[in-house]
Formats: sequence, C-alpha cells, structure tokens
Amino acid sequence: MNSIDGAICQALIEDVGDGDHTSLACIPKEAIGKVHLLVKANGILAGVNIAQRVFNMVDPDIRFHSLLQDGSPIAVGDIAFEAGGRIQSLLKSERLVLNFMQRMSGIATHTHHLVQKIAHTHAQLLDTRKTTPNVRIFEKMAVIIGGGQNHRFGLFDMILIKDNHVDFAGGIKQAIKATQDYLHATHRQLSVEIEVRSFDELQQVLDYGGIDRIMLDNFTPDNLAKAVAIVNHRYQTEASGNITNDTIVAYAETGIDYISVGSLTHQIQSLDLSLKAFD
Repeated sequence: MNSIDGAICQALIEDVGDGDHTSLACIPKEAIGKVHLLVKANGILAGVNIAQRVFNMVDPDIRFHSLLQDGSPIAVGDIAFEAGGRIQSLLKSERLVLNFMQRMSGIATHTHHLVQKIAHTHAQLLDTRKTTPNVRIFEKMAVIIGGGQNHRFGLFDMILIKDNHVDFAGGIKQAIKATQDYLHATHRQLSVEIEVRSFDELQQVLDYGGIDRIMLDNFTPDNLAKAVAIVNHRYQTEASGNITNDTIVAYAETGIDYISVGSLTHQIQSLDLSLKAFD
C-alpha cells in the first residue's frame, strides 16, 4: 500500500470506526443513488483524483466520473465530478472526500494566486514543512496543482542547516564542515542549503563554500537585493521569513531564485465545496 492509500486508510479508520451507524440505520443496504460535487466558491480545483481513490477504497463498485480535472479554474455553480453506487458507501465517503478536496483546493487556490503575482519575475514559489501532520503528501500535492514547487518533503531528502543547527554546531564553518564530513562518511548525495541571518553570516558561507543554496532569512527586500548581488549566481538563493501576499512581489523582484512561503499550507482557508445528491 503506497503512502497515499495508507493515509486514506488511516483517515477512514479515524472517521468511520466500527461503522457509519447513521447511514446504516437510515438507508437500506442495497439502495442506489448518485452524488455530485458542487462548487460554491471561485478558485482552483484540487483533489479530484484523491476523491476517486477514497470512493474506491470505501466501495470498489462506486462509479466515478470526473467533469473537471485537478488544476482547473472553478466558479460557483460548477460540477466537478459525479459518483454513483450504494448510498451507504457514498455517505460513508462524503466527509473524507470533502475534507481532502476543500483543503487541497484552498491550498491550490492560494498558491495559484501568489504564483500569478510573481509570474513576471524568475522567482519560483516553494512550500515548506509547515504542514498538517500525516497529510503532508496531500498538501504538497496541492501546491504543485496550484503551480508552485515543493521544497524538501521531510528531514530525509535534503540537508537544510538552519539557525539552531549553526548555533549548536558552534558557527557557520563548523556546521558546513560537519555536514560535508557526514555526507562523506555515510556515502549520501544530498543537496545542502544553509540559512543565513545577516550579511556577516552570508560572507562566512561564501568564504567557506561547500553548499548548494543559501536561504536568506528575514531580510528586507532592499537588503535581499544587495545579498543576491553579492552572491552573484555562485549559489542558488532563497528568500524566507515573513513574506506575505502584500510583500511577495517586492521580494520576487530582487532577483532571488526561490521564495518559500509557509502560509501556503499552514494558514489556509478551505474552499467551499459540497457533495449533493441528484437524480
């Protein structure tokens, strides 16, 4: 079972427990019906494929017909998909389908909005690890659907030396050297990024080297532009920290390569969607 199906399975266990007793009580076992997903807010659709997997995991006999694909712009009144089969199964699936799709569509919508705002620059929008525990795979999927890019998925697929690592290691040079020694000793090939908080730390990184990307944390747009000029394409550059809808254009116009925005996944308003019965 892959991680997506595993996460869906755990979510069903959490929600259904030993049975959807309301539907079991109210609906005859063999009753057949149809539902469709009604869009109640404008945005970007995400999670259609996940919805199909939820339905099919609950009941392989449910028939699913998508009318709109992930990444489609949607407006109030649109119908995203139809599903038909045992009514008990449709109702058992309803809340989990909506939980996934509402949150994923909210993330995709916000991501798309920010991507459009900086489209005139070469800056790429990244997510972070500020995700809901156990559903990171769905939230990062939604960022991609919205036109953004994924940063590292977890602690295992990239080295990111942050302020606490630097402080505990005893400084910039010590942290980078220890990282290089670790990678050599373990025969791992991982990209190395380091966070800097000042021009002094930036210069230390440039003097020592041994990294692939520099994260410039909490720099103002003016200082970020100066830092990007100092780096002068020797390494990839990333802006992070307190970047909002109102300030992201100023950051993107500094010439930065990447902008990471935690709010893509941790401060999101879910998109209003509804699963409705129809004839």
